[in-house]
Amino acid sequence: MLSGQRIPVGAPLRINTVAMADLGLKAGDKVLLVWTQPSSPTTLKEFAESIGAVVGSQSLVSLENMERLQLSSHAGSSYDWVLSGLLPDSAPIHSSETLAEIARVMKPGGKLVLEEPVSGSEENGIRTAGKLGSALKLSGFMSVTEVKSEALSPEAISALSQLSGFQGNSLSRVRMSASKPNFEVGSSSQLKLSFAKKTPQTDKPALDPSAAKMWTLSANDMNDDDIDLLDSDELLDAEDLKKPDPASLRASSCGESGTKKKKACKNCTCGLAEELEQESKAVQKVSQPKSACGSCYLGDAFRCASCPYLGMPAFKPGEKNRTGTKLEEPPFLSCTE
Repeated sequence: MLSGQRIPVGAPLRINTVAMADLGLKAGDKVLLVWTQPSSPTTLKEFAESIGAVVGSQSLVSLENMERLQLSSHAGSSYDWVLSGLLPDSAPIHSSETLAEIARVMKPGGKLVLEEPVSGSEENGIRTAGKLGSALKLSGFMSVTEVKSEALSPEAISALSQLSGFQGNSLSRVRMSASKPNFEVGSSSQLKLSFAKKTPQTDKPALDPSAAKMWTLSANDMNDDDIDLLDSDELLDAEDLKKPDPASLRASSCGESGTKKKKACKNCTCGLAEELEQESKAVQKVSQPKSACGSCYLGDAFRCASCPYLGMPAFKPGEKNRTGTKLEEPPFLSCTE
């Protein structure tokens, strides 16, 4: 259907300038031809008949006006080829909605060939060739390739000026080819996963007899006169067996802090930390008061009247009293030494 365009009966048939062999069409392919104003009905008819001659039947060729493509009732995934804007007397601009509709009606793996006027820089809605390729990729196409570029015909320039108001002669006509992926949008496929445990292989690889013999060591091989065995004890002399002096292992600056107290280093390994700990325990033991009667720790019932621990709870011998002294008498009075 030519969307209102009537083809004169008996119009002379002329071969279109587009070479069908270059497109890659073959017999049995279903083709959608997208055209736009102001294409000549005679040229459109010749083009459709030349495509029908290649695919084998005119019934395999459908025609649709680009302006009515989104309003058409074409079924999805129904065309092997979509040819858009290939007539030399037209200069169509493919919008993102048009490209999306073309992708919808194409079969998975289908081919698209389109022509569109491009410029060196974007102006008046005219894209560059790179922007056109990006638009095709964003519409879901793959393998986008620029086939050729040529000058616009006078008819196409006139049609473009009426369509977009562009004035000038810096435009060119580029042909792009693309293909639809081999799957539909939203399609799914079952993954074949096996969670069964794999049985380990018990068959060991055969060993090379020569290699096994090379790495075999027997007791007789140790009696070879060419092999010199060393005793590990002979590698140590008398100086190595002497116990070192702990003072020699200490760092020169370890514990030396002038007039301040000795302080062991963090993670001390020279023995100074243990030495200081023993000195601290000895000082604590000497500073503890000693009971003369030996009953101070038992409680007030066993203490003297002047015992400094009078009024304090009982405690273990040698345990430090943490509650404080209740009486004011010093610890050296009465029964303490």
